[in-house]
Amino acid sequence: MDASFLPYIIVALAIVVLYAGVVTVRQGFNYTIERFGKYTRTLAPGFHFVVPFIDKVGQRINMMEQVLDIPSQEVISADNAMVRIDALCFFMPVNAAKASYEVNDLEHALRQLTMTNIRTVLGSMEIDRMLSERDEINSRLLSVVDAAAEPWGLKVNRIEIKDINPPQDLVDAMANQMKAEREKRANILEAEGHRQAAILKAEGEKQSQILEAEGRREAAFRDAEAREREAEAEAKATKDVSEAIAAGDKNALNYFVAQSYVAAIEKLASAENQKVLVLPTETTGMLGALDGVKELLKGAKGS
Repeated sequence: MDASFLPYIIVALAIVVLYAGVVTVRQGFNYTIERFGKYTRTLAPGFHFVVPFIDKVGQRINMMEQVLDIPSQEVISADNAMVRIDALCFFMPVNAAKASYEVNDLEHALRQLTMTNIRTVLGSMEIDRMLSERDEINSRLLSVVDAAAEPWGLKVNRIEIKDINPPQDLVDAMANQMKAEREKRANILEAEGHRQAAILKAEGEKQSQILEAEGRREAAFRDAEAREREAEAEAKATKDVSEAIAAGDKNALNYFVAQSYVAAIEKLASAENQKVLVLPTETTGMLGALDGVKELLKGAKGS
């Protein structure tokens, strides 16, 4: 070999050695570096130099949040109902070295851990609580799985229950129960409406009776007042007649007697079954009384 090619060979070897020592880490990833098969350090995203042919990249760990689909599984509830559960697990590695060397097949381990805890948590609950307390289920699962996955360098952010599927016969029974409950509430509301209507009707009748009683009281008061005034007028008339008689005026007495006589005949004549009215022989006396009334009125006009 010609010695003139030796510099070129040395430069080429230097370039190869230099290239072998350059490691570029993509954003969102961490690389572990191994020296003779032993972990030495973790490379963050960017441009790095390592010892060529001695250090090598061990594991390329995705540090971004990832979604792990949890396979569907059947769980027996506390009240012995067979329920099929689907879930999702959201996680992200926070320590590349632990995620690489603390557990073999990270995703498989996390999936099995989540499935086991789903059976544990949901198996301790009744079917009604499973269907109505999903937030509590998610929270309990997250707390347990996150604590268990911490030694693996993982951070479990969320565990979401996708579906809870009871057996069809149980679904039908729950639908019938819900229908019965709604009918019960409807009947209660209807009964409450009838009750309220009856109360309002009774209140209306009560108010009507109160107003009617007040009307009767007012009418009785006015009747009593009218009778009182009539009695006062009668008493005054009687007093005037008495004074006239005491003064020797017989026309006043005749007027008083004639007034009573006419009132009695008027009452007889106004009877419904009265067809023929027979006047007594004292009618002439009544006519004489009327003449006295006439004279009395003339005297009143003159005065």
